[in-house]
Amino acid sequence: MENRFNLIDEPWIPVADHGRVSLRQLFSQPEYRSLGGNPVQKIALLKLLLAIAQSAVTPENEEEWKALGAQGLAERCLAYLDQWHDCFYLYGSKPFLQMPTIKTAKVQAFGAVLPEVSTGNTTVLSQSQIQRSLDDADKALLLLTLMGFALSGKKADNSVVLSPGYAGKRNDKGKASTGRPGPAVAHMGLLHNFLLGSELQETLWLNLLSQRQIEQMNLYPEGLGVSPWELMPEGEHCEQAQRLKQTLMGRLIPLCRFCLLADDGLHYSEGIAHPGYKDGVVDPSMAINNTGKEPKGLWVDPEKRPWRELTALLGFFEQGESQGFQSWQLRSGLDRARDVTDAFAVWSGGLRVSSNAGEQYVSGSDDFVESQVWLHSGILGALWFSQLKAEMGALDTLAKNLYGRVMGYFKEQKVDGVKLAAQSTQLFWQLCERDFQSLVDNCDQTEDAAKQRQNLRRHFAGYAQQSYDQFCQRGTARQLDAWAKCRPNNSHYLKQEA
Repeated sequence: MENRFNLIDEPWIPVADHGRVSLRQLFSQPEYRSLGGNPVQKIALLKLLLAIAQSAVTPENEEEWKALGAQGLAERCLAYLDQWHDCFYLYGSKPFLQMPTIKTAKVQAFGAVLPEVSTGNTTVLSQSQIQRSLDDADKALLLLTLMGFALSGKKADNSVVLSPGYAGKRNDKGKASTGRPGPAVAHMGLLHNFLLGSELQETLWLNLLSQRQIEQMNLYPEGLGVSPWELMPEGEHCEQAQRLKQTLMGRLIPLCRFCLLADDGLHYSEGIAHPGYKDGVVDPSMAINNTGKEPKGLWVDPEKRPWRELTALLGFFEQGESQGFQSWQLRSGLDRARDVTDAFAVWSGGLRVSSNAGEQYVSGSDDFVESQVWLHSGILGALWFSQLKAEMGALDTLAKNLYGRVMGYFKEQKVDGVKLAAQSTQLFWQLCERDFQSLVDNCDQTEDAAKQRQNLRRHFAGYAQQSYDQFCQRGTARQLDAWAKCRPNNSHYLKQEA
């Protein structure tokens, strides 16, 4: 087969404000600000870039990391890409992240493995759900996304097994089983978290792990490992597949599906079955709570956007190491980011999915979500976090009070108001989101910040009233009486010290 479409040279990576760029451009142009695409594509791309960066240079400790710098990392990555140029062809004798030996598996249409596309008898509700033809850049991005974010179900042809004697793709009756969800998705869609710098190269530098940090995680018995493009596995249970299960590289590029691109789709089967978060193995970007009887993951929730989880993600400001949700990517990178930058962002995102009888799909309120919150290094600390936590707690009380008031209004009308009360609180949080960044910026202990917080409280109280008015009409005398009786009283919230 002809070696063509090399990912190092061809533009395929979506970058905000620039369109598609190649890997070489990405590491050569420091002005690129952030990745484009949907949240899942951003996560998959960022993990690929981090896998390249970790393969190019993994500093021994923080001193080496600091001396490397964002520009030094980019230069090392360019040298690495030149060395391994032949491994990044999308087509050829050794196609990138593909298994030519899986060619006997059934071909699935590209739309069948894209969660946002409607196929089969699924109703098409918008133009974005229509299946379209993909160019080589789209195919490369889809292939990369499937490595960690493949959904479970029967679309994976598990009748094809590459490792002799491997029983992981068979059910109890000896028949081909349904494909398991990718480790980056799990049951409902795990939330992933990264630090963002002002430029993309700085983002990669801030998230680059040192050897010492990898050892401290105690998650990967064989440490960093070798990237899949340097040494692809031969099957689901071969020696390299076993090593990938026990290394950081295997979590950055999990190879949970064995694929081979075809003209009208791709040969598609389950690949390496990585252990999940309940088995004690996670991606550094996941947030996991290990304080209970079994680990709990922080799931994507379209009705509770990720910015509302900021205090949970940053709980290590005041908690012990074993308490609350922990994201290694944030915990290991926040102090260093605070030391080397004036400001950086916490990015969180993912995809919520539903499942039924082993089949995962996007339905109902399921959706992509992402949030980005900028933090100023000069004000970060325990006092700042304590103030932010208090403000978020007060907002939560405001939302619960709004829910109760709307419920009371409809009770006066002898009507079931559960759904409308939930919608009113959802609207309240949507309105609050526009001012959340300002709240984060003003949680330090200065007099000016206290005045700003008090102004923000008036805004938030107004949003509660606005949400109440939108769902509780006052067109008739009976409605007006109920509206006045149940109207939210936020005076206590406004009088509290902000």
